[in-house]
Amino acid sequence: MTGENGSLAGETVANFRVDGARLWDSLMEMARIGPGIAGGNNRQTLTDADAQGRALFQTWCEAAGLTMGVDQMGTMFATRPGEDPDALPVYIGSHLDTQPTGGKYDGVLGVLGRLEVIRSLNDLGIRTKHPIVLTNWTNEEGARFAPAMLASGVFAGVLDLDYAYARQDLEGLTFGDELARIGWRGDEPVGARKMHACYELHIEQGPILEAEGRDIGVVTHGQGLWWLEFTLTGREAHTGSTPMDMRVNAGLAMARILEMVQEVAIAHQPGAVGGVGQMKFSPNSRNVLPGKVIFTVDIRSPEQAKLDAMRAAIETRAPGICAELGVDCDIEAVGHFDPVTFTPELVENVRQAAGELGYSHMDIISGAGHDACWTARVAPTTMIFCPCKDGLSHNEAEDITPEWARAGADVLMHAVLKSAVVL
Repeated sequence: MTGENGSLAGETVANFRVDGARLWDSLMEMARIGPGIAGGNNRQTLTDADAQGRALFQTWCEAAGLTMGVDQMGTMFATRPGEDPDALPVYIGSHLDTQPTGGKYDGVLGVLGRLEVIRSLNDLGIRTKHPIVLTNWTNEEGARFAPAMLASGVFAGVLDLDYAYARQDLEGLTFGDELARIGWRGDEPVGARKMHACYELHIEQGPILEAEGRDIGVVTHGQGLWWLEFTLTGREAHTGSTPMDMRVNAGLAMARILEMVQEVAIAHQPGAVGGVGQMKFSPNSRNVLPGKVIFTVDIRSPEQAKLDAMRAAIETRAPGICAELGVDCDIEAVGHFDPVTFTPELVENVRQAAGELGYSHMDIISGAGHDACWTARVAPTTMIFCPCKDGLSHNEAEDITPEWARAGADVLMHAVLKSAVVL
């Protein structure tokens, strides 16, 4: 595999592939931890299942000869040393936490695909100038503790550590206490690490690549996002004995706001989306009008002007809707990032790697938020997408093929080698 000077011949490197069967076996083994009820996973962040998944991942990393570090947000950094002690590392990371009814691949492919890259480099005896660091970011999903991408947000300096520790789930448990409880609060200061480059492999979470018959998505941009948490306060009352004209119905106000969000998103087409995925009624009884409703509006666009305009329209119209019904309205922004342009040099590395390996590919914009959206603020960053069946994600029916998984990991390996520099 090496020439007379110990370096790898270019034509030999071009033939290298990951072990797709081993990658698939790892995905299936991780999926046994925190099983869902319909074939997917429920491995929400900082739960006992999350702790078990982390422990398995650490075992695999140590078996691959990696050195594990953990920061104060619980993010795991497994390092493969480079030959130059002064060279900054190339980071390859994603997340192991899932939605309550999540799939087996969202985030997990990114982490275990990266582990397979390291295993394959070890098998092939490939040495690099730059170290390579495999990362598992804490609380990417934001399903239990809002906002999403919490640990990478603190790492990038856009969120405060104390703010992150104080975030509460729906049961009132705090992020900081739960991180300590499961034993994964490290001592390493968050954000102290410097990156030469950062790559994130992920499933598309949309239908475009499959519909276009492409193996690889070369991610050029990411949509911006606002999560607006609404707290509507009305008056609890009996649903049967309270006249319609004497109700202060927080549930009705919520319904009208949901319809308004739909109207706002449609009015800003193309390239804008909006909806509601989480809500909590109190007291949540069949025959009691809710005294309080809490829900989160999710709006996204790759265009800053549209994103800002949608937020302004929603925050302007919602209080008026509530006032007509006598309902108090409080709005808090609990999650945000601006549209992202990924580093052109790294994007080109991905594009070249896909072409050199013979995989069909296309440029694509990420509709979902990812940790890469925050690391792009502090280091050269890009993403690689593989298709998912029918575009389904955040759903236990989420599915990919072994061939798609391998293609994504192959492209990741070759793109990383362009940045890490083969010796």
